[in-house]
Amino acid sequence: MSFTKTTEEDSYYNHLEKMSIEKLLSNINNEDKTVPLAVEKALPEIATVIEQVVSRLKSGGRLFYMGAGTSGRLGVVDASECPPTFGVSDNVVIGLIAGGDTAIRSAVEFAEDSTEQGWKDLQEYAVTDKDFVIGIAASGTTPYVISALEACNTHGIGTGCITCNAGSPLSLTAAYPIEVIVGPEFVTGSSRMKAGTAQKLVLNMISTATMIQLGKVKGNKMVDMQLSNNKLVDRGTRMIMNALKIEEQKANELLLKYGSVRNAIDSYEHK
Repeated sequence: MSFTKTTEEDSYYNHLEKMSIEKLLSNINNEDKTVPLAVEKALPEIATVIEQVVSRLKSGGRLFYMGAGTSGRLGVVDASECPPTFGVSDNVVIGLIAGGDTAIRSAVEFAEDSTEQGWKDLQEYAVTDKDFVIGIAASGTTPYVISALEACNTHGIGTGCITCNAGSPLSLTAAYPIEVIVGPEFVTGSSRMKAGTAQKLVLNMISTATMIQLGKVKGNKMVDMQLSNNKLVDRGTRMIMNALKIEEQKANELLLKYGSVRNAIDSYEHK
């Protein structure tokens, strides 16, 4: 079956090398402005995926992101930010990239073309039907991702995807596809640009909305964040000061004693 890869179509702009820096930036910015509008059209599909993820995580399952190149890196980034931001174990949201951790920094040749490695990578984590796997691929044709989702479907594991082409093989494979159609890139085929931005926005939505649904945010504050640096300790102290109407020193003492904003506030209110 054939389909149109709009992410590979010619840019709307030409003779880029003749543009001034100011013109380049203006044109790139104009293209970037279209991305949130494309994401908006996919909000119902994003919501459906989040419902599936929340259901599984509440039952003790995990969320896996899988991708190659830029798509894989974005998944790894989003997964790696969940523990410090929301205080969850690093085994709750897991990012897998074709070629392994080496590929986070350097391209691993032909890793994305494997039709076996994706499923093998999932098996390293003993993936089960309690989990949910989201394949990320701007093109929607990455063998590493598609084959992994096919295997997941066979084993009764929930599958979703984030892609930027309509009707792609990946969308047809995932049980819950998300398609954000951003059109041709400013530099033809450079899907790290608009497509990458779209994927990042969707990943932000998935992880943030999921963690809010799991009770990891109170009001609008990250009450379970890890205290991994002075900035976060200061932020946590201010949260406690504002919530309990107490002085900075007392708030800081509570935070360091109980290890999180949530625990500090709860212990103070129930003493």
